[in-house]
Amino acid sequence: MTEEKVIIAGFGGQGVMLMGQLLAQAATHEGMHTTWFPSYGPETRGGTANCSVVFDNHPINSPVVSVPDSLLILNHPSLAKFQGKLKEGGVLVVNTSLVEEKDLRDDVRIIKVDANQKALEIGNLKVANMVMLGAYVKASGIFSRESLLKVFKERFTGEKQKLLEMNTRAFDAGMELAAD
Repeated sequence: MTEEKVIIAGFGGQGVMLMGQLLAQAATHEGMHTTWFPSYGPETRGGTANCSVVFDNHPINSPVVSVPDSLLILNHPSLAKFQGKLKEGGVLVVNTSLVEEKDLRDDVRIIKVDANQKALEIGNLKVANMVMLGAYVKASGIFSRESLLKVFKERFTGEKQKLLEMNTRAFDAGMELAAD
């Protein structure tokens, strides 16, 4: 595999950082080199938050992503900030629950995911991030479902173990949405 540079962006509290950490952990399990670089806005919850994840079979020179191969955009302010940086032909996974589709580029591969609505159907708005993550994993084909589920089982332990089933359902729902 060649290097993949990803930016994940949304409001604080949407689980942006967790998404990046899960991707980085999956890359590590696959024997890849990886970096995860968080960036927070002035507020933790409700402010902007984004992270960059880079993974490759070769050592990575920098965690900074200027031109991402893929963008996972959870809200409209993040679209405005990052869409112009996405490489031509790149993958844009967009949460259509919070992003107006009329503002999307036409020179990239767009995966439209009504993540908030799907999360509400599953039973908790907080799993919208896992819906988005599942859509990205399916669209990119970089990691298998099994790789991410292994990471889920490592992350959702102890008190958080009760969240494993719902997060897995949300992830699978995202994969299905991206397959359509």
